[in-house]
Amino acid sequence: MKRVAKFYKVSFDQFKEDWNDTFGGMDEEICRELYDSIKLPRRATVGSAGYDFFIPMDVTLRPGETVKVPTGIRVDIEDGWVLQMYPRSGLGFQYRLQLNNTVGIIDSDYFYSDNEGHMFAKITNDSNEGKILKLAAGTAFMQGIFMEFGVTVDDECSGVRTGGLGSTTGK
Repeated sequence: MKRVAKFYKVSFDQFKEDWNDTFGGMDEEICRELYDSIKLPRRATVGSAGYDFFIPMDVTLRPGETVKVPTGIRVDIEDGWVLQMYPRSGLGFQYRLQLNNTVGIIDSDYFYSDNEGHMFAKITNDSNEGKILKLAAGTAFMQGIFMEFGVTVDDECSGVRTGGLGSTTGK
C-alpha cells in the first residue's frame, strides 16, 4: 500500500477559534480539555480502507437535528490524492446518519488554507424511525478514504487556495 498522507491536530488557537465560532464562547479550560482529548484518525483493522474520525464531544441528535462538528484534525496529502469523507457504515445503517454534503472532499491543498486545513463535519440524524442518536466523545462517527485522482490532458489550473469551505468556487 502506498503511504500518501499524515494526520495532525490543528493548533489549539485554531481549534478554540473554530469551536467558539460554531458553539459560542466556551471556557478556555474546557476547550483545552476537549482539544487534548482529540484522537487522530486511524484504521480499525489491517483490511480497513477507511480512517475512523472520532467526535470530540458528546452529541445527541433527535431525528432531523443537525450539528456542525469541528474535528480538530487536518491532513497533509500528497498531490494527486484526495480524502473522501463518509458516515460510518453502522451509524448510517442504524440511524441514517448523513453528512450534509453527502461526501466530504478534502483536497491536498486544503492543508495550507488560512484555517490550517481544519476539517469540519456537518451531520444529521435523518432517521425516519424516530431513533435518537447518542454519540459519546471519542466515538468513531465518520470515515475517510484516500483516493487517487487524475486530471485532463489539457488541464491548465493555476489557482491557489487561501480559504476553506467554498473558497475555490468559480476560480
